[in-house]
Amino acid sequence: MIKVIIIGGGAVGCAVAREISRYECDVTLLEKCNDVSEGTSKANSGIVHAGHDATPGTNKARFNVLGNAMFDELSSQLDFPFKRNGAFVVCFDENDLPSLEKLLEKGEKNGVKGLKIIDGDTARKIEPNLSQKVAYALYAPSSGIVSPYEMVVAFAENAYDNGVKFELSCKVDGISKSGDGFVVSCGDKSFYGDVVVNCAGVYADEINDMVNEPTFKITARKGEYMLLDKYCGDIVSHTIFQLPTSMGKGVLVTQTTHGNILVGPTSVDIEDKDDVETTPEGLETLWNKGIESVPTLDRKQRITQFAGNRAHGDVGDFVVGWAQKGFFNVACIESPGLTSAPALGVYVAEEISSRYGLKANEKFNPIRRDIPHLAVMTEEERNKLIAENPDYGKIVCRCEVVSEGEIRASICRPLGARSFDGVKRRTRAGMGRCQSGFCCPEIVKILSEELGVSEEEILKDDNVATMLIGRTK
Repeated sequence: MIKVIIIGGGAVGCAVAREISRYECDVTLLEKCNDVSEGTSKANSGIVHAGHDATPGTNKARFNVLGNAMFDELSSQLDFPFKRNGAFVVCFDENDLPSLEKLLEKGEKNGVKGLKIIDGDTARKIEPNLSQKVAYALYAPSSGIVSPYEMVVAFAENAYDNGVKFELSCKVDGISKSGDGFVVSCGDKSFYGDVVVNCAGVYADEINDMVNEPTFKITARKGEYMLLDKYCGDIVSHTIFQLPTSMGKGVLVTQTTHGNILVGPTSVDIEDKDDVETTPEGLETLWNKGIESVPTLDRKQRITQFAGNRAHGDVGDFVVGWAQKGFFNVACIESPGLTSAPALGVYVAEEISSRYGLKANEKFNPIRRDIPHLAVMTEEERNKLIAENPDYGKIVCRCEVVSEGEIRASICRPLGARSFDGVKRRTRAGMGRCQSGFCCPEIVKILSEELGVSEEEILKDDNVATMLIGRTK
């Protein structure tokens, strides 16, 4: 049985892990953080792109369209939030109509269905809060929205249930050839793989260069966002894009799967790949661009802001393929990387299976069920659950209606939360209007109890910042 090492626990790495578990092989995923979905996959727009922006014939175009078509079935199988809400790409000047027509032409060449151009008045009948300056819009009905971190957790849990091993807090610091395979070093640990799959996000160039000739370079492209309260969540129902630029798809305004409004991202190339700080300049820029599309956005409804870095490659496309025998790159995965992740997972798994003659895993189970969430249950369903487990009757997060039962379940599941933000991503506790102002102490207490450590040892996120430093009284 061959050994497969996957480096990176983001959307692509976890999609590959899930798909390769369909075959008989020994798979280990290495992730430098203490949880999956800690990098780009937790801090992006959450858009399932239709596929009209990518240049026909590229990997971006191919995997975008293939991936988009997979989301309905995947969200049903793996129980993560997804909605096919459709999107508009708007322009404010009649002279920009040819640019929309080029997007339409590219989309049709890529195989995107249902695209059409409508005038501003027609667009405003569908989305009344669109700017009066909108002259035309490209309508893309197959575009959707997804909860990106919940999707990644779903991929990872299903992969785990199908036999994939996860080594968290395991940063790769070296790779060397060993016979027909490789030894991957992580501090004092080492792992042998007949196959190494490089899904390391913004660090995929550095991972590649440990054992291959440098053939691509990745620059971190920072995108800043603002998240608005659910109070204004119905201001738009579709995702509203502006015409794309050389730096990306531009600032969008969209609903999230949980009913908030998201505005962003900016697009700035930076040297420090770990720099995810927001800036006054970036937030001002994204807000001004956002109100161009939807002038009635209310900045007073902002509840948080954040930033994430995309893996912008210098080759202009996804790098997908064998770098040498046994080493497979899935690199330079910027937008539409989230949309493409499911299809990339299938492709990588099929490539490995074909090359190494893998047999199907007859025990593979494609189904995964999420933690029960009180917020989306009927009264009858809530009462039944509370009768089975009274912890579900104790509300910890009032903003998002999250119970103690959900929080404990998020920690105790396979690949469960090991940090405050890990709980947030699995339950939404702390993601509401007060941004954990009330529920934080109780979540820390529950984490302490379930993990068997002191409250002072509870981490906010990853392996660095603790929630508490000591007692004040």
